[in-house]
Parts: sequence; C-alpha cells; structure tokens
Amino acid sequence: MPPIAPSARCLLGPGPSNANPRVLAAMSRPLLGHLDPEFLAEVDEVQERLRRVLGTSNPMTLPLSCTGSGGMEACLANLLEPGDDAVVGVAGVFGERMCEVASRVGARVHRVDAAWGRVLDPDAVREAIRRVQPRVVAFVHAETSTGAWQPVDEIAAAAREAGALVVLDCVTSLAGVPVTLDEWGIDAAYSGTQKCLSCPPGLSPASFSARAVERVKARTKKVQSWYLDVSLLSAYYGTERVYHHTAPISAIFGLAEALRIVEEEGLEARFARHRRAAERLVAGLVPLGFEPLVAEAHRLPMLSSLRLPPRVLAAGEASVRKRLLDRHGIEVGAGLGPLAGTIWRV
Repeated sequence: MPPIAPSARCLLGPGPSNANPRVLAAMSRPLLGHLDPEFLAEVDEVQERLRRVLGTSNPMTLPLSCTGSGGMEACLANLLEPGDDAVVGVAGVFGERMCEVASRVGARVHRVDAAWGRVLDPDAVREAIRRVQPRVVAFVHAETSTGAWQPVDEIAAAAREAGALVVLDCVTSLAGVPVTLDEWGIDAAYSGTQKCLSCPPGLSPASFSARAVERVKARTKKVQSWYLDVSLLSAYYGTERVYHHTAPISAIFGLAEALRIVEEEGLEARFARHRRAAERLVAGLVPLGFEPLVAEAHRLPMLSSLRLPPRVLAAGEASVRKRLLDRHGIEVGAGLGPLAGTIWRV
C-alpha cells in the first residue's frame, strides 16, 4: 500500500495552523519510554518554558495529554463539585462549551452573556458574582468563534475579591497575545498547541495555582475524571514521577521544539508579528468588501473574523471556501452558531 500523503495546505482557519517544520522533525525522533530519565528531563524543560509563556510560577504547570477541550474539562472537573455554583461568561461557542462542561460536572451554572463579536461587560460579571457568590468564575480570553479579545484583569479581580477561583480559556491566545496568569490572579488556565504555537493538536498546556491545588485536595468527592484528576497527575508531573498514564512522547517532543522557537523569536516580537499580519490582512480585504466583525479595541491580532461581501454571499460562501481549498490549497474557517454563513475566520 502507498504511504499516507496528505495534500499540502495553507491553513488560514482558526486552527490547526501549519506546523513549523522543526516541530514536525522533532516529532519524528526516536521514541523514549515515558519514564526514561532523558524524556523526563525534556518534560522538565517543557514545564519551565510553559511557565514563561503563561506568565506564571505555578509548580503545577503541565502539558495535559488531550486537546484544548480536554483542558477545559480538566480545569472545571477538578475545581467544581456537584451543587457548586459557577458564573460563566458567554460571548461565543467556547463560553457555551464551558457552561456545558460545568453543567455535566453537576454545577449550577449562572451565565453572563454578551453579543457574539463583543466582549463581556465587567460590571455585569461583577454583579453576577455578588449575587451568586460562586465557587468558580470562568471565561474565555480569546473567543475563537468570534475573534474577540476579552480583557481579563477586572473580571479576575472581582472574582478573587469574592473568594472565587478563576478559570481562563487561553486556547487561542497563548503565544499570540500577552498571557500573564500570575499578574491577573488566574487559578486555572488551559490552552492548545495547534494555534499560535505552530504545533500539531494533541496537547493542552495548563496551569493550576496553589489555591486551585488546595481546592482539589479539599474535595469531598473524587474528581469525575480519573484521567484528568490533578491530584493524580501531580505525581507524574511533579517531583515523584510516578506512572499515571503513558505520556504522548512524540507530541511532547514537538511541543518542546515549538517552545524553543517561541523563545528564539521572543514573545514581544511574536506578538508584533501577529499584529502586523492582521493589519495587512484587514487592509487588503476591506477594499474587497469584507468588514471586521469585532471593534478594533477588542480585535484579536491572530484571528480575524470578517463579515462577507454580498458577492461572496450570493455565490454561496461554502462553495467559495471549497474553491479556495480545491484550487489553491487554502483553508479558511466558516462562521459558527448565529454567525454561520455570514463570516469567515482567518
């Protein structure tokens, strides 16, 4: 049988993005055992580099063996127990998903909604926190479904004043815009590797504060997921290195190389590159009739959501995207939810 030979694509959608060739080369290196000292030294390096890009000193910072949605579930399933109250900010698909995951854990979910393409109103979230006195406040830093960039500091401060734990979705924001977990006072955050890290999907960089770890230890019931239980994972990703599950060796090699590339470029230079690319993209597409969905003050530099011009709508936006893919090898993302058929995400 012939070997698998995927077509070469220019991945301009919301993720996955094209992987750096150095990352792909690192993933093809010979396997080591998941308890091999050489591999564990690589894990140590990955954890330290993740702390730097996440802006934290949390010892419990690790690459979870799952995608970003698994990271979301890990954070919420560890910090919430049945009957707990959670205030969740919803301004797109991934805020909605946070509500779904928290509900499945058994929490009482209290939504604070914003129109898709806009950001949460800190005063509305603060009022919900005052009224509910929740165990957890959760929201999305960079909403992938809309391209909106949510300010963090006011909401996180209001949550901490009320004694709530703060969970932040950084799937799209990590290594694309500044992420400073300790400065903001975030208790649990998760991300993905397939967006601004230019790495294939499969790992979820995550970090848990000391408060979050203490909350897990103080639970009255076991964490719903054995696989994502932080109290068990800490034995492998901490100093003990006790077997929990077989870590995805090749994926961690890829992440290790991706993080080296980030540090070689420098975070500030990387952020500036994303800004320049976004400015040029929008400047080129606006004269063609595309309009940014998000106000400039809250527009993500690494993901542009664009309202479609009449001629694209008339031709059928899905057929135009298919033509881009089939003829030119270019993938762009469609709209989701109420924005389906009206925007592209680039």
